[in-house]
Amino acid sequence: MTVGEMLVATVPMARTLNLEFLETTAERAVVRLPDQAEYHNHIGGPHAGAMFTLAESASGAIVIAAFGDQMSRAVPLAVKAEIGYKKLAKGVVTATATLGRPVAEVVAELDEGKRPEFPVAIEIQRADGAVTGEMTVVWTLRPNA
Repeated sequence: MTVGEMLVATVPMARTLNLEFLETTAERAVVRLPDQAEYHNHIGGPHAGAMFTLAESASGAIVIAAFGDQMSRAVPLAVKAEIGYKKLAKGVVTATATLGRPVAEVVAELDEGKRPEFPVAIEIQRADGAVTGEMTVVWTLRPNA
């Protein structure tokens, strides 16, 4: 099972919005939100909450791809998120997430008994390539008790 298939199977919002996980590696995650009228806002584009969920889901996909081998000893949790809506989004939108710290550095902190935090940067784009939003999610790996 791929990371995307696992997220669709276990995260109800990913299923509800019909998110499509196009790429999920430790370096990059790309997730698409299809154009769906039932999730439009008052101006005919994807609702801000749908775009937030799209971007947060892309960040979760890269975290699982990068740190899935650590799940037996730590739980990944989102600590905080900030999103900026830059341009009008219409039609299909795609979120691309990148990890803000090297995996080995984060794992080394976990090895030291710390609770590492790391940012994930996400860009949301329209089909024409215009960036419609930018989001940063700070994640932690909480060691299991």
